[in-house]
Amino acid sequence: MTRQGNTTADFGGRQDAARSVGPVLAPFEDIRRIAVLRGGGLGDLMFALPAIAALKDRYPAARITLLGMPGHAALLDGRPGPVSEVLELPVSPGVRPGEEDARAVDRFFASVSGSFDLAVQLHGGGRNSNPFLLRLGARHSIGTRTPDAVGLERSIPYVYYQHEVFRALEVVGLAGAVAQDLEPRVEVLPEEAVRAAQLTGPGPVVALHPGATDPRRRWPSSSFAEVAVRAAADGCEVVVVGDATDVPTAEEIVRLALRTDPTADVRSLAGQLTLGELTGVLDRSAVMVGNDSGPRHLAQAVGTPTVGVYWIGNVINAGAMGRSLHRVHFSWVARCPVCGVDVRQVGWTAERCEHDDSFVAAVPPDAVYADVAELRATSLLLRGR
Repeated sequence: MTRQGNTTADFGGRQDAARSVGPVLAPFEDIRRIAVLRGGGLGDLMFALPAIAALKDRYPAARITLLGMPGHAALLDGRPGPVSEVLELPVSPGVRPGEEDARAVDRFFASVSGSFDLAVQLHGGGRNSNPFLLRLGARHSIGTRTPDAVGLERSIPYVYYQHEVFRALEVVGLAGAVAQDLEPRVEVLPEEAVRAAQLTGPGPVVALHPGATDPRRRWPSSSFAEVAVRAAADGCEVVVVGDATDVPTAEEIVRLALRTDPTADVRSLAGQLTLGELTGVLDRSAVMVGNDSGPRHLAQAVGTPTVGVYWIGNVINAGAMGRSLHRVHFSWVARCPVCGVDVRQVGWTAERCEHDDSFVAAVPPDAVYADVAELRATSLLLRGR
């Protein structure tokens, strides 16, 4: 027996417990509609996919609705997988950033209230997301919880330094679901593969993504440019990808690379690709190099080898788990390079200082490119590209 809050339930069996991240409780009865709350960016969605797949395996007849973001819908709509539909979250504090419209929030809940048998909170520590989840009126609720958050029917403590994939899998264990996979899987559509072949040449492609939501996670443009030059010299086509916010940085990388070698096959696709096209280009790539960001996680999900540049704290929460196809380079920065404040206590436990200086600037391009070259050879063997 294991106790979660005020709820005591049986483990789901010795075999399930052995395959789980945390306790596996008895599954709920008569679950036909499941809501999963997971806002945030592309990477946040990737972290949730193994848990959603586990829910689908435990409740195969259930319809799973992701309460997420427009980008989530753009990626998942029409794509095979465990998510049946994506409902766009309204702007609400701590759930979706922006200027809140209380009437829009009320309309959202009026349209979905009472529709779900099980509501799953995979969105942070629950201070804001748990009250939001409970407004759905589901018969059962599970999720994470900080000490100051409203309780759910079954919950686990939210401890910041835990890998996000494992955190989500531990949550769904509360509903009897066990991991079927430890990595996100995104199936590339045939038309995306065709479009990627049109956007790139016939040779090996190395994709670079220089963006990250937090500027402190961004590797310098000069370091990306050095990798680009070396990859081009080794016969690769180098494409810099990203959204509209990444365009200036992508153009700077191309400019620096061409300054070093005017003949280098390096160009920017930043701001030019739909999410489907990005998925295809990442799948088409032999190796992808990026910061801790959504495109790197998406590249991993489509099966492309990656080299990630991380701050050490983010490795714990978001680093790739395997090393055969994924390499991680990280910095050990513990204090802000400008003001010296301790940056190890993050999340809700400490306020962020105002400085945006990179935590990962010291990661050496030589070491990164050594892994690019090695993984390119691995990719040629495994994927024939």
